[in-house]
Amino acid sequence: MSRAKRKLDHIEHALETGQSRASGFDDIQFIHRTFPDISVEEVSLSTDIGGLNLSSPIFINAMTGGGGKDTEVINRQLAQISNAFNIPMAVGSQMSALKDKNEMDSYKVVRQYHPKGLVFANVGSEATTDQAKLCVNMLEADALQIHMNVIQELVMPEGDRDFTGALTRIEQIVKSSEVPVIVKEVGFGMSRETVYQLKEIGVNFVDIGGFGGTNFSLIENARRTRRMAFFDQWGIPTAAAIAEAKAVSGPVHVLATGGIQNAFDISKALALGAEAAGMAGRVLKWLNEEGEEQTIQQINDLLEDLTMIMAALGARNIKELQKVPFILTGEIKNWLTERHIDTALFANRHI
Repeated sequence: MSRAKRKLDHIEHALETGQSRASGFDDIQFIHRTFPDISVEEVSLSTDIGGLNLSSPIFINAMTGGGGKDTEVINRQLAQISNAFNIPMAVGSQMSALKDKNEMDSYKVVRQYHPKGLVFANVGSEATTDQAKLCVNMLEADALQIHMNVIQELVMPEGDRDFTGALTRIEQIVKSSEVPVIVKEVGFGMSRETVYQLKEIGVNFVDIGGFGGTNFSLIENARRTRRMAFFDQWGIPTAAAIAEAKAVSGPVHVLATGGIQNAFDISKALALGAEAAGMAGRVLKWLNEEGEEQTIQQINDLLEDLTMIMAALGARNIKELQKVPFILTGEIKNWLTERHIDTALFANRHI
């Protein structure tokens, strides 16, 4: 099967499999504040993440590219949506364009229709430093995502089977890159041990890509004759992965992705300590079922909802939202307790 056909299969199966509510955000309950002492007009969604200035803590995360005209159309629409809100957008893995120059347009279209916004290039951990630079230059990108997708590769019939040396290659890219490097998981979550390893090699940005969103084990299993069903429930829930990452001391900026479906999920991800929240599967579903204009309306509603939630919590900005108290229950509390992460600290803090 060609790489381009595989890219289109991924889109089709992503829409079919959808997202679960297994990201863990339902185990978080904010402590109501009767006197928030704030006006809605005081709430600001703008934020700065390690020098990257965002108009809101939302970005459209990596989805596609490299599947010919079909994925070019999707990326054009996503770029236009990102441009409407001046929010960052990441492209899917650009390895297809490195192997076939005819696929470059399916990625370049993003910069064409999002000319002044933040754009994230994307490569796998198998990339060389030269390949990483080519991908950044292809998009005039503001940052580079390096995705880790071990489980997807293992389930993928034609996937990689050798994962040795990934940290060393990432370290080389970090040292040579002229833009920030974001290491991201693709739906299986990051542990604090993983984040610590990345911090030790100079990575300052992680996208924890937790379990609960687009499930690449389900997607690849749909393409197999013999399923590896044991990987379908494999991973760290998004909420737990954020807390794991924040348990690592030091200047690591945490981006949250994985099953984020609405403003309530975003507010909880930020309260856990994430600095931005990315959406992919939900935006793709809106775009496929409702079209570009309605997707813009959906995101506009989402930003309005986030503003209202922050007002209710008395949080004037994202930094204050990261300090609001909440209670953890259920599986996420159990997970963090077993990992010796003190959940009582979340319940007893204040702005």
